[in-house]
Amino acid sequence: MALAPSPATAAACGGCISPQIFSCAAMTAFLGWWLSKGGKQVSNAPQGQGWKVMSLAGIPLYIHPSWLFVLVLATVLFSQQFDGNPAYGFLTALLLFISVVLHELGHSLMSLRLGVKVRSITLFMLGGVASVERDPATPMGTLLVAAAGPAVSALLAFLLALAVHPLSHIQPPLGEVALVLAQLNLLLALFNLLPGLPLDGGQIVKALVWQASGSREKGVRTATRCGQLLGWMGVVFGVFLFLRTGSFGGLWLLLLGWFALGASRNQLQLLALQRALQHLQVKDSVSRRLRVMEPGKTLRDLSQMRLSNDSPRPDWVLICQGGRWKGFIDDQPLKQVPVQRWDVETLEQHQRPLTDLPSIAETAPLWRAVLALEESQQGRLLVLNPAGLPVGTLERPELSEAVMRRLSVRLPQPLLEQARRQGAYPLGLSLGPVAETVAALPEVMAANRSGSSGQAN
Repeated sequence: MALAPSPATAAACGGCISPQIFSCAAMTAFLGWWLSKGGKQVSNAPQGQGWKVMSLAGIPLYIHPSWLFVLVLATVLFSQQFDGNPAYGFLTALLLFISVVLHELGHSLMSLRLGVKVRSITLFMLGGVASVERDPATPMGTLLVAAAGPAVSALLAFLLALAVHPLSHIQPPLGEVALVLAQLNLLLALFNLLPGLPLDGGQIVKALVWQASGSREKGVRTATRCGQLLGWMGVVFGVFLFLRTGSFGGLWLLLLGWFALGASRNQLQLLALQRALQHLQVKDSVSRRLRVMEPGKTLRDLSQMRLSNDSPRPDWVLICQGGRWKGFIDDQPLKQVPVQRWDVETLEQHQRPLTDLPSIAETAPLWRAVLALEESQQGRLLVLNPAGLPVGTLERPELSEAVMRRLSVRLPQPLLEQARRQGAYPLGLSLGPVAETVAALPEVMAANRSGSSGQAN
């Protein structure tokens, strides 16, 4: 028996996609949009969280609880294509998500082949996301990883199209399921090849511009601008489609365009932050949260100095004699030594070496300081000059102020003061993840390898 497709499927085959199929297609494209953002992108997607269901090629596959909501929603949506039959709706929704996983697996396997570690693949409310250790180091590697996902989706579309006829003879609805999935996988492949970030096509544009110009940043900017253009096209066409036909697909297009614009804006902001952290040095944001005392001073002198400063984050106390740095002292002796002996015991008796303090060179790039601050329990670094002598300190508020100043953004003084009292970044700004993306940039990794080789020689 030949397959008798539903009106929606027949309309899709005839080139006029019905609102129902268009809504499903837009939803699938929406998933594709997000799954292509996996990797080192700064994202709120829950990566590696939820229930671990299996491992694929050594890559853990997780299901986030939010995915169940979308599975139910997709089941209801697809059931409309099968005269309200929830069984075939559920089967279609489940196989669609399996297609999303295979799309991500295509990216992941190519990344592994290029030596990039893949931490996990997670299915969540907005689709799938692969968490990778870093981006490929070359333009060709970036192109291959980007093209692998759409290639898998196109192959699935081809195989499912071949299966339509035999499955329709076994049971007509199964043939219709295969046809719908073939259409959606083809749409997923084509949509992801649109030339704009964060889609796979945008990654391909980035790779081609990178290869032609030799500048990865220029490739990212070009692909991001293309993404902005696509976003505005989605918004305009989505509004037009919704007002003209009342189609739910128009709202999906509007949502896609809105996410595209947001993703492009975030990408440009990330680029600006990366550039600032790469080009600024520690000496551009150094402060002086330290006091200097002579080793002959007593613990009573240290106590009186502390009483004169009611800051919740006391300054470090360095010990210096005759222009020579001897060490530092913290407040532990004041807690351990009886008060009666504070006038007798000197700082020299309790001093500790400066090497016990977390430190960084004043010529180090600021991204290294961000990572060092993330590891420092005290939230402060001792800044050293090329001779290895202390010149000041570095904390998160001063660091973020230097970055914002580079971006021509002036932070209000009350915000900075509050951040200094807390030892935190102002406005909840977190530069740690951004610094990690800088450390994983191909040009930064190459420079680090060159520096290591030079030191070894």
